Amino acid sequence: MTSETITAESAGTWHLGDLPVRRVGFGAMRLTGSAAFHLGTPSDRERSLAVLRRAVELGVNHIDTAAFYFSSLRSANELINSALAPYADDLVVATKVGPYRDWSGEWGTPARPEDLRGHVEENLRQLGRDHLDVVYLRRMRQDSVAEHFGALAELREAGLIRHLALSDVEPRHLAEARAIAPVVSVQNRYGLGFHDPATDALLAQCRAQGIAFVPFYAIAGEAGPRGAGAAHEEEVHAVARAHGASPAQVRIAWTLHQGPHVLAIPGTGDPGHLAENVAAGALRLTDEDLARLDGARTS
Repeated sequence: MTSETITAESAGTWHLGDLPVRRVGFGAMRLTGSAAFHLGTPSDRERSLAVLRRAVELGVNHIDTAAFYFSSLRSANELINSALAPYADDLVVATKVGPYRDWSGEWGTPARPEDLRGHVEENLRQLGRDHLDVVYLRRMRQDSVAEHFGALAELREAGLIRHLALSDVEPRHLAEARAIAPVVSVQNRYGLGFHDPATDALLAQCRAQGIAFVPFYAIAGEAGPRGAGAAHEEEVHAVARAHGASPAQVRIAWTLHQGPHVLAIPGTGDPGHLAENVAAGALRLTDEDLARLDGARTS
């Protein structure tokens, strides 16, 4: 399939609260360098800025980021600010709070509820915004999210946050949060190379409640932050050959086929991969394709 002329509009649209977004967005994690969560080799700044600008040109209006995405020289939030400010009215920037990395890149103590305002304000400062469109509470193994989510709900009432979301949660956490304030999105690990029955239940719960489900590592699968996964490569390559597509495009298309509420946020620092990822929104898998991929996933 041809990539360069296909825009994010081909994937369709979903709403995060009152904010319409195209179902293929962009994840900023890989913009900063060779490593997702340690300093690694910093990216080329101009290339990263060009990727962000090209994403918007291709119709992407949903960018996922976090203040803890950084290398020794690059910050994802700073790159977004430099490339895209002043921000287009329809551009939705979602960020995550809860985890914390110190100046050396080492993981620190996760935020307590009273720390979350500082996390929100740091994202505001780095992005150059007076409010955040969507803020995910990234659960850091705590049994209950109520206290942390309640702290974010107070910041929403204060006007610092427009919409609230959850990351790395179970169905019970979603119910717990919704008793406090509306939830517009849930972000969990999910993909062809990663099967978790609890997340499957959460996917169905989000569909029933009209909540967006935004998988992370949808391309990487079992490889996680290391990059694209290799699980089920035989089936993925067979479907890719049938459609003249890349394996990564098949993985993205499979993700989008899981429901109209499912969004994709593939990340890359490569302009060519960016165009391929966006074009995956136009790939329509057949029932036979889906059965083959689903069978490999659950075997």
